[in-house]
Parts: sequence; C-alpha cells; structure tokens
Amino acid sequence: MTGTPQASTIEEPKDMFVLEVRNAELMDSLTQQAAELGITNAAIVALIGAIDSFTVSTNPVADPTAHTYSEYPLPAEMTATGEFVAGKPHIHAVMAVQGDRTIGGHLHRAYLGSSFARAYVIPSEHPVAVPAGEEIVFAAAPDSPAERGRLNDTRVSPR
Repeated sequence: MTGTPQASTIEEPKDMFVLEVRNAELMDSLTQQAAELGITNAAIVALIGAIDSFTVSTNPVADPTAHTYSEYPLPAEMTATGEFVAGKPHIHAVMAVQGDRTIGGHLHRAYLGSSFARAYVIPSEHPVAVPAGEEIVFAAAPDSPAERGRLNDTRVSPR
C-alpha cells in the first residue's frame, strides 16, 4: 500500500482532574475549583454523587430555546456529564429519587450536605466550536447570584 501518511487530528490525552465537592453548592464549587486549577475549557466525562436538593431545567415543547426551571427539595443519586465553557460548568444530569423515579435536565443547582460528588474532568486547549452566526448564551438562572452566570445550552443566531 502506498500513499502519504495522514496527520492525526486526535488530541493526545490530557491529565484528568478529580474535583470533589462536600458541604457546598455543586456548581459554585466546581466553578471555583476549575478556576484554581486554571481550567477554562474541559470535558466533564463523568459526574457522580448524592445530593440533598437540586434545580434542573428542560425545554418546553412549544419553545426549544426556552427553559422551564424545576426545584426539587429531594435527596437524589446523581449521574451526569458536561463541559466547562469559558470556566463555567454546563452539566446535563439524571437524578434518581425515591420511588424508582428519575428526573433529568440541565443542572443549575445541587446542594450537598450529607454526601459528596466527584467530577472527572479532562481539560482541553480548544474552546467549544460555535458555527458562524451563532453564539453561546450565558444567562443567570432564576434566583442566582448576579455574578454567577449560567450557561444556556441553546445556541442561537443573533437577532
């Protein structure tokens, strides 16, 4: 077989960081730990733990660019994946709650007091690619501190 060798476009594996959270709000703690480690863009390849309460959002059927927020004052087992974009966590989670039920969505808040969570994070030197004419919208979740923006995972065309 002849031919020119092709350059690999696969990025070499990076160090993985394990961010642990106890007795704190998950999103705030992950944001702070990522900043301390200099992590701006990364894959959250796994996020596991048990939480005391949480807030997620999902998209209403009539408007896929909107978010409906639901707060749950329930303990839950959590599994999730996501990314850090510009230093902010963007996480989609599935929560297992009493009664063999699950609740899923875009995670906005999760409080830990009686257990822990661990995020397995692989940093990337590359920012998230966004098609021309679109942008990633950072917006505050209802009742969030003003300085804590939340990533809205809807990519929208500027109007």
